[in-house]
Amino acid sequence: MSLLKTLTRNIDWKLWAALGLLLGSGLLSLMSSRPELFYKQVLWIVIGCAFVVLFTFLDFRSFFSHSSVSNIFYTLTLGLLLITFFFAPSINGNRAWLLVGPFQFQPSELAKLALICVLAVFFAKRHVGIARWKIIIGSFLYALIPALIIAAQPDMGSALMVLGIWLGFLFISGIPLKRLAVAGIFFLLAFIILWTSVFKEYQKDRIIGLFSPQQDPLGANYNVIQSKIALGSGGLFGQGFRQGTQTQLGFLPEAQTDFIFAAITEEGGLVGAGVVLVAFVWLMTRLLRMGMLVEGNVAKLLTLGTAVLFFIQFVCNVGSVIGIIPVIGVTFPFVSYGGSSMLVNLILIGLVQSFYVKK
Repeated sequence: MSLLKTLTRNIDWKLWAALGLLLGSGLLSLMSSRPELFYKQVLWIVIGCAFVVLFTFLDFRSFFSHSSVSNIFYTLTLGLLLITFFFAPSINGNRAWLLVGPFQFQPSELAKLALICVLAVFFAKRHVGIARWKIIIGSFLYALIPALIIAAQPDMGSALMVLGIWLGFLFISGIPLKRLAVAGIFFLLAFIILWTSVFKEYQKDRIIGLFSPQQDPLGANYNVIQSKIALGSGGLFGQGFRQGTQTQLGFLPEAQTDFIFAAITEEGGLVGAGVVLVAFVWLMTRLLRMGMLVEGNVAKLLTLGTAVLFFIQFVCNVGSVIGIIPVIGVTFPFVSYGGSSMLVNLILIGLVQSFYVKK
């Protein structure tokens, strides 16, 4: 089969249309707010897309048919997290990045990929007895161990994402609602452990600040207040490319990552924000459809698990931008700047494509 026929058969072009809008919106915002990061982001996108094309020609069903393979990948990722925690240089107070030449790589992003893979295999092989406590607790430990290591770096956002992936897998695996409610208690207990033993004071202040948004405007609530100003000043059509006052004058913090949606809304207005939101909903719709069509439990769970990760990231990112969720440092999938997250997200898209054959 020729290259063109293989790509035509396996790639969901509607998915890539949505993905293209998200990638384009993020790059346009970077060109406006942080042009020095634009070309780095393009490079990571090109590398990620190369993985997608490569995975199109590979059948990963045999790869995931052996649980030992996903377990080895998971174990190696834990080792990488420990190496990062003990030996990585401190950057902005966090030991979360490994330096690879001129690039920085964040192993916590790889941990999300490893967890999705290992949980997809774990639940696929145990779907008959999914409601057993042994299975629920076993799957919880898969998430708790990397979450604790990541939280100690400290990276509260990624740690909560890891726990969120586990909770999402329970939901899509078809566990009874009663068991799911109890699993929510496990999540709460894990959060309490992180709060009392791991989280730093500034992280706690961000969470507490959610309930008193007008207090400490120059401290814990500064980011959200500036974000709301940027959102409100966008109007219908925005202030224009490179014309956003909050973004261009530096009042909006992390305009390239955590608050890129606010930057897009300020300069693109409600129309620009609407394009991004519609594109993301379109992306999620395609992923859910693909999850229903692919054959095999592992393929279904991995595809739906990918959708779970993107959805949680989206909710946490946009929720923090509008002030209904604490600022925990979560990026907008395919829009925010970040080589590690972009690469891992595109690898997940590649894995999904490798399972998918158009019906």
